[in-house]
Amino acid sequence: MIRIIEQDYDQATWNAQATHPMQSWEWGLARAKMGIEVIRVGEFEGKHLKNVFQMTLHRVPKTPYRIGYLPRSVFPSQEVVDFLYRYGKAHKLISVKIEPNETSAAGQDVMKRVNHDKRLTVSPTPLFPKWTQTIDLTESEDELLKQMKSKTRYNVRLAQKKGVVVTEQTNHEGFETFIKLYFETTKRQRYAGHNRQYHETIFNTLKDTIAHILIVEYENKPLAAYELFLFNNVLYYPYGSSSIEQKEVMAPNLIMWEAIRFGKAHGATSFDLWGSLPSDYDKDHIWAGFTRFKEGYGAQFTEMIGSFDLVVMPFAYRAFTVVQKIRERML
Repeated sequence: MIRIIEQDYDQATWNAQATHPMQSWEWGLARAKMGIEVIRVGEFEGKHLKNVFQMTLHRVPKTPYRIGYLPRSVFPSQEVVDFLYRYGKAHKLISVKIEPNETSAAGQDVMKRVNHDKRLTVSPTPLFPKWTQTIDLTESEDELLKQMKSKTRYNVRLAQKKGVVVTEQTNHEGFETFIKLYFETTKRQRYAGHNRQYHETIFNTLKDTIAHILIVEYENKPLAAYELFLFNNVLYYPYGSSSIEQKEVMAPNLIMWEAIRFGKAHGATSFDLWGSLPSDYDKDHIWAGFTRFKEGYGAQFTEMIGSFDLVVMPFAYRAFTVVQKIRERML
């Protein structure tokens, strides 16, 4: 049975089946606070909730239409796809973007379904990177240190010797430190991050359950900050920021190591570093720097299954896709 989940549904039961922080009940609450409509769909076996699908609806400017976004769920069953298609027809959705939290190991079966169901297509405008890097946190700290590249391990120890300190500051003061460094970083690296309202809403909604802030300081001066998500025994690194000051003390190297130790201490078995180039990446690519940084910690390159669109209105979808590609080029 497939049905819409109402607001009074048990949050813990939902979260037990959620496969990613972006599928958590709290994430839906945060998006709703931003004025975005959130639809929760449950797939049941009898009375047992089997899978959850949290979708956000986004208006297409100057039209009566919307786009659905379903990030990091399992790949929906045929029954769920049919349900989403009917929902889209009834609610003027042009399409639903599906970006599953599944690795490429499931790719063959998924592509068979995509090729069979003409309503599904590989998305020309993915939002998540196709690749990430992951660290197995079930290994001992000694083994994790051994797996690092020698330069990364040296820099971690250098920061420790110099007296660099990392603390958890999951509070208002910690958020203010993080957001200040975050906007310094986006300006310096010339990329468009989320605005303050977005980050403030996410943090305030998730801080008691999922979100954690780590700050690294040298001589009481913050040099870098992470906002981490800890959810269902997996640690995630969605947002990082740093200062250009005192690079010689290697503060960014130490905060990543302490993030790894934080995850282990809180029962996480895996650390998802959220985005990466593939292992054979172009060293001149704009993402090469942070890909190389993550690689230094012995992380494994992990290919995700990719991004798919469930097309509800074919003509409008083709027009919307053209506009999206033009917009990407301009940005």
